[in-house]
Amino acid sequence: MQRRDVLKQLSAAVAVGLVGRPVLAQSGSGFELVSPPQPTETKGKVEVIEFFHYGCPHCRAFDPLLEQWVKKLPADVYFHRVPVTWGNPQLTGLARLHLTLAATGDLARLHGQVFEAVQTDKQPLHTEAGAQEWAVKKGVDSKKFLDAYRSFGVQVSLQRVEKLGRDYKIQGVPTLAIDGKYFTSASIAGSHEASLKVADQLIARARGEQGRK
Repeated sequence: MQRRDVLKQLSAAVAVGLVGRPVLAQSGSGFELVSPPQPTETKGKVEVIEFFHYGCPHCRAFDPLLEQWVKKLPADVYFHRVPVTWGNPQLTGLARLHLTLAATGDLARLHGQVFEAVQTDKQPLHTEAGAQEWAVKKGVDSKKFLDAYRSFGVQVSLQRVEKLGRDYKIQGVPTLAIDGKYFTSASIAGSHEASLKVADQLIARARGEQGRK
């Protein structure tokens, strides 16, 4: 499903959307080029970004596979997640929750549970009140959560992830971006498992392009 259709559905439900494929056409190689290439955050490392959102069932299905893959990444690979918002208030609220949990140090523990709360339990985690109530039940200090949620730092981070989504021209999730140059996803590579194999190949390719073996 394309981004425009996801946003139509989101207007009638709590961040429930299916994914589309990246905007570029298939090449048959399991990956696409990022056009134009994007700058990365770390020198001397290969950057891998997962673009996702918590209302996406495909992201939820991909997440356990991705978690296991990330645990095996070499030290010279920098992985991080970027929640997409596409200008939608509900996705923006879920992105803010993601960034707040990162700020409080609870993201690693609760990331997978957010998918369940949003998609299975239909909890309104895109709202401040709903997010705070859920987080407190999960053991996050109420004041610590709210301070982070409303903080300037989280607001700046939110603006940054929104800009990344625009700069990379993300039209569907989950999508992996490797070193600012390559895209892969299940819709390009054929399956979630295949996309991770392609990502391994692209990491090796990017490492070589950096002049490292």
